[in-house]
Amino acid sequence: MNSLLQVIPKEGAQILLVLFLAFLIGLEREEHKTATDQYGFGGVRTFPLIALLGYALMLLSGGGLMLPGIGLAVVGAFLWLSFQHKLERAALAGMTSEISGLVTYVIGALVYREEYWIATTVTVIAVVLLELKQALENLTERVPGEEILTFAKFLLLTAVILPVVPNRTFGTFEFNPFKTWLVVVAVSAISYGSYLLQKATRGRGGVLLAALLGGAYSSTITTVVLAKRSKGESQPHLYAGSTLVASGVMYLRLVALIALFNHALLMRLLWPFLLLAAVATLGGWAWARLPDKKPDGPIPPPSQTNPLELRSALVFGVLFVAVLYVTHLVLVYLGHAGLYALAALMGLTDVDPFLLGLTQSAGTLTPVALAASGIIIAAATNNLAKGIYFYGFADRRTGLETLALLVALTLLGFVPLIW
Repeated sequence: MNSLLQVIPKEGAQILLVLFLAFLIGLEREEHKTATDQYGFGGVRTFPLIALLGYALMLLSGGGLMLPGIGLAVVGAFLWLSFQHKLERAALAGMTSEISGLVTYVIGALVYREEYWIATTVTVIAVVLLELKQALENLTERVPGEEILTFAKFLLLTAVILPVVPNRTFGTFEFNPFKTWLVVVAVSAISYGSYLLQKATRGRGGVLLAALLGGAYSSTITTVVLAKRSKGESQPHLYAGSTLVASGVMYLRLVALIALFNHALLMRLLWPFLLLAAVATLGGWAWARLPDKKPDGPIPPPSQTNPLELRSALVFGVLFVAVLYVTHLVLVYLGHAGLYALAALMGLTDVDPFLLGLTQSAGTLTPVALAASGIIIAAATNNLAKGIYFYGFADRRTGLETLALLVALTLLGFVPLIW
């Protein structure tokens, strides 16, 4: 735009831009009328004229909004007449062309205000939305209403609630509501991403793929589902190896969560956890490739549970605060041994609240080295617990193989304590 201003006057360059942008919208509407062979408002002449009207009224008003506002009302009245005429000719009629006319008028005003980037962006988005009419309308058939509601809940957690939560500390234990809710958002985001991948690959992936995606969602839930599925399948190598893969992905998930909240803790655990993830994932894949009697077949996603139930998010937040508080009490009154015992106990259930609590306190209320050791113990104990869970739900041979692999991973998981 600046190079064009060096050749012709500023107003002339603006008018050319207005004509070009409005012509794009008009051309798309003209093609739509030709394709449907029905009445439609405007085309390659009407839309540029509407944009020029918006630009001219802004120019005459000297940048004021009263005269352009009156012009917008007049244009809107004409567009309403067009829509009324469309309703008389057909029982079902859309307002896309009429709304496009209003957008085109605003584009002319934006160009006068020298908002060239916004005007161009609005034009491109408008043309894309108009062209993708069929594809966007087909989304209602491919995307269930419950999935739209799930995404709305994710936006509620991240874009609505998070910005208004106070970002300051309270009390002796330096409780920060913003950081607490940020933890909830981080866990929900990772779980939701895995959930979407599971939905996208439903019925088309094998056991290994289900374990890979489920490990990012919840390796414990994935282990239980695989154990129940393995009964009667006569594929011990496949299910044992896949369960080991899920536990390997768990270490990657823990690294991602730690990286979000505590850089010092990440530096201590990054390479040990990446090595454990590599050993478990590659070892599980190799073990699953060993021949079994039956070939690998499709498997449902490890979890159909919606990860963004607001009640679940609130429960996790309360559990996180409770575990954070208990961890501080244990450290104050029971010392290092008490924290290690608590880490082992938390590993039997869900390591996320305990891990994330340590990411908040490491370096302040909890020494970084002690926090790292607690996370290592909790993760290793969780692997042992998953082995026991699998053995309890699966047939004897598959359960023994899986338990042996996870016990081996548990022992390897304690090795980083040497550092």
